[in-house]
Amino acid sequence: MKWRQAAAGADIIMLDNMDVDTMKQAIEIIDGRAKTECSGNVTRENIEKLTSIGVDYISSGALTHSAPIMDISMKNMRPI
Repeated sequence: MKWRQAAAGADIIMLDNMDVDTMKQAIEIIDGRAKTECSGNVTRENIEKLTSIGVDYISSGALTHSAPIMDISMKNMRPI
């Protein structure tokens, strides 16, 4: 009964916060019936291992979690 998303016609299945062994098992069960994307705990140190297990996409919030913000709204615009 696991992974019904692939049987239901999902285009992509998110493998979120899984350890590598669980992701491998999920990819085997999905068996190419949907694209896979892993996220959660993705770091520079483990990204190579994640790419080797066969996921189609990798997301990493670490790229934006520490990024400084910049107000680019137009609320402070004044006519010249």
